[in-house]
Amino acid sequence: MPTASRTDTLNRLSAAVGPQGIFTAPAELEPYVNDWRGIYQGGAAAVVRPANAEQVAAIVKICAETRTPIVPQGGNTGMCGATVPDPKQNPVVVALGRMNRIRDVDGLNNTMTVEAGCVLANLQQAAADVNRLFPLSLGAEGSCQIGGNLSTNAGGVNVLRYGNTRDLVLGIEAVLPDGRLWNGLRSLRKDNTGYDLKHLFIGAEGTLGIITSAVLTLFPRPAANAVAWLAVPSPEAALELFSMMRECFGDRITGFELISRVCLDLVLKHIPGTRDPLAQPHGWYVLTEVGDSTTDASIRAELESVLEKAMEKSLVIDATIAESQARAQALWKIRETIPEACRDEPGMLYRHDIAVAVGKVPQFIKDGEAALIKHFKKPNIICFGHLGDGNLHYNSFVEGRMRSDPAAREAHDVTTVIYDIVKQYKGSFSAEHGVGIAKLEEMKRYKDPVEIDLMRTVKRALDPLNIMNPGKVLA
Repeated sequence: MPTASRTDTLNRLSAAVGPQGIFTAPAELEPYVNDWRGIYQGGAAAVVRPANAEQVAAIVKICAETRTPIVPQGGNTGMCGATVPDPKQNPVVVALGRMNRIRDVDGLNNTMTVEAGCVLANLQQAAADVNRLFPLSLGAEGSCQIGGNLSTNAGGVNVLRYGNTRDLVLGIEAVLPDGRLWNGLRSLRKDNTGYDLKHLFIGAEGTLGIITSAVLTLFPRPAANAVAWLAVPSPEAALELFSMMRECFGDRITGFELISRVCLDLVLKHIPGTRDPLAQPHGWYVLTEVGDSTTDASIRAELESVLEKAMEKSLVIDATIAESQARAQALWKIRETIPEACRDEPGMLYRHDIAVAVGKVPQFIKDGEAALIKHFKKPNIICFGHLGDGNLHYNSFVEGRMRSDPAAREAHDVTTVIYDIVKQYKGSFSAEHGVGIAKLEEMKRYKDPVEIDLMRTVKRALDPLNIMNPGKVLA
């Protein structure tokens, strides 16, 4: 964009949102143009912070008229660089943090209407205030925003019982790439009137428009829960334990997480205030939670009974059940801070957010380890994830590779080894983190060409000028 036209565009944007709603100074831009892990560094002509959906529509209309690329951004907590602006495009970042109103909480209909800039933890608390549960929960919930959660179809630790973010949404409001505002804020459980358009925007990572508000589904708040940290002899034993618990608890299992000792050691090393839940170290652990409308004592007794049987079958070696809510939160903190602990560890971490059929997870872990050992010198495998739904974070450090080295950051050899195995298992190379810029090569390599063509058709139809987060999801 020529300097004169850029100045004109920025002046128009400033007029649309007011001087308090636009940043252009490098120091002000910095938190919005780089990702939180320090992997991706970007640049932008400006950061625009609208106060409402009408301002978002005005911003997008100006950018469409001037062919200015737009990068929508929530809390900037993603793993794949989807909200990092490409400095070569000189885009405008549209940061939605000022749009943080909870418009309505309807306890009878079990819905909550919220703006895209609401922090996830605040929505959880708003639901709790009316004795309801909004079940989306992930490590970044204190800073991530619901618009970003929707745009990436975030998963989290409660998918097993409640589903992904897509399953928690009844309606959305979104600004289209031409600046039109679509109001699809319906709170209906049944609406069979044509295409369900909200699903085009959920998981699209801001490439088809900007989600500005949503109607979210709430659930009855469990009256009781029990959280346990278990040492298991192997992933195979963990899978058998999951099957046993499923028979007993059914869909009352909220979470069932597999965690390797390497992960726990990293958390103990880098996260202050954490401690080993058990007296002796073990190679593998399960963190599980069950919830019900009964009393704490009742569900705890059920869990203790199942674990006794599991120990008799040598599926569990040692166990601790949280005796208080504070202790339960401490156990979950271990799981939720693994990514943060990995960030603080020196070296280049190759992240693999994969999904395979639940029953194939143990064999995948073996195959992945064997392949990495065969191809790379001393890989340090960081394996953890949602065993109950087949989603693993199968990450690895490779000796001698540092994140400060561009060649290490851009290398796809470690990733290709793992994703080739995922393909053999008919799995997914991105279970919940999305594509962004990190997995563009994988989209080309592993997605069905017909599927890619359909995606491009939708993109061209909605965003013919290619101004909405260009270069993300589809190269």
